[in-house]
Amino acid sequence: MNRVRFACLCATLVIQSSNGWGASAAVATDRAFEPGKSFVYKQSDGVQQKLEVYYPPNWKPSGPKVPGLLLFHGGGWKGGDLSQFRPACSYFASRGLVAASANYRMLTPNEIQNQPAGKLHHKRICVTDAKSAIRWMKQHAEELGVDPQRLIVGGGSAGGHIAVLASINFGLDDPADPKGFDTSVAAYLLFNPAFSAKDSSDPEVDVLPHLTPTFAPAILFFGTKDPWKTGSEAAIQKLKSLGNSASEMWIAEGQNHGFYRDQPWRDLTFAAADRFLVAHALLKGDCPLALPPDGIKLIKAP
Repeated sequence: MNRVRFACLCATLVIQSSNGWGASAAVATDRAFEPGKSFVYKQSDGVQQKLEVYYPPNWKPSGPKVPGLLLFHGGGWKGGDLSQFRPACSYFASRGLVAASANYRMLTPNEIQNQPAGKLHHKRICVTDAKSAIRWMKQHAEELGVDPQRLIVGGGSAGGHIAVLASINFGLDDPADPKGFDTSVAAYLLFNPAFSAKDSSDPEVDVLPHLTPTFAPAILFFGTKDPWKTGSEAAIQKLKSLGNSASEMWIAEGQNHGFYRDQPWRDLTFAAADRFLVAHALLKGDCPLALPPDGIKLIKAP
C-alpha cells in the first residue's frame, strides 16, 4: 500500500475510534503502524542511523513547502526504536506536515562503564546524533518539500530531552555534519521530556543553562504521577524568569510516565498538540479528533 495513503488511513482509524475508546484501532500498538520511507542520515561509529518520513496527502516536493516535524523516541538514552512515534507521524502527516522520526546512537552498558568519569557521555552522544538529524532535514528540505524555517522537533522522555538540547546547545556537534545548516527550530512537541536536576553535573546536557528568551514555543505533556515533571517545571520557570511565556504544560490526572502512548491519552495529546500548532500558524484547520465521551481530558497547568 502507498505509504502516504497508509498514513492517512492510520489517522482516519484513530479519528473514527474517538467515539469508541476501546476499539482495536485506537489501542493498536506502535509497531502496528507501517514504517515511513526510510533514509540514512549518518553513520555513527560505523552504524547507520535512520529516519522514517511520512508525507501529507497529495504530497509533491515541487508543491508549496510545508512545516516539518522530527521526533525522537525515548528509552532512557539506551533503548527504544523508531516504532514509538509512528502513530504521531502518521497523524501529523495526515494533517499536512512532513513528519519524521529518527533513531540515534546509544552507548551499551559496557561502553558507558568505560567512559571517562565526570561527564554524562551516554546523553552527549544522543544529542550529537539528534543535531545531525535536524541538519539532515534542513539540508534535504527541498526534496522533502519542507520549509526549513518551520521545523518542529520533539520526542518522548529521553527523546524530548535530546530534541531540546540538540536545538539550543551550540556544542556537541559532529564535525562530519554539513556546514551551513543550524539546528534552530520553530516549535517543540514534548511528551514527558526527561529533564533532570542531576544533569547539572554536565552542563552540556543540562537544559537550564542553555535556555534563552528566544526559546521557541513548546507544548509539554505529563502525568501527575510522573517524577520527571519537576525537571520541566523548573525549565518553564526559568523561561518565565527570562520573559518567555511561550511554553505550556498539559497534565493527565493520575497518570504515570509514558501515559501518552495509550488511549485515550494518545489522541488527547495529539489533539492538544494539533491546536497548539494551529495557534502558532504551523498547521491549518480544525483538529479532527473528538474528545472521549466520558469527559476524560488534559488540564492545562497554570
